[in-house]
Amino acid sequence: MNGMKRARGLRAVVIGALGLASVTLAAVPAFAKGDVTVSVPRTAHVGKTFTIKANGDDDIAGHLHQLCLEERTGKQTWHQENCTTPVRADARLTTHGSAAHRGDLQFRAVLYGLKNKHDHHPARLHTSGVATVHIR
Repeated sequence: MNGMKRARGLRAVVIGALGLASVTLAAVPAFAKGDVTVSVPRTAHVGKTFTIKANGDDDIAGHLHQLCLEERTGKQTWHQENCTTPVRADARLTTHGSAAHRGDLQFRAVLYGLKNKHDHHPARLHTSGVATVHIR
């Protein structure tokens, strides 16, 4: 008899834990899947042109996507260099850069979601990792 009580108690604990897990999972919002990448050469020479490529995608339905490239030198703040026009599909950006001085240039790409092509408050969806070009 004591074994049956233990089994019932254990079953109740397992059922309670499963119920709690399902409620917790239902309360967590679903996150959109997406990715942003930026690629640059590892090194470049002062005054020489190099290529910067960025790609961004997201599966949020109903949004236009705009991909922007940001740059900074040293510990300065990020500033926008270039943006694509809003598109419904994956956003791609290829541009060229150069540097007048030695040092490190850092780039990152930011994917925005827009409600329409004139949206003045786009939502930041994803940001790439930082890619660094060592200028020699």
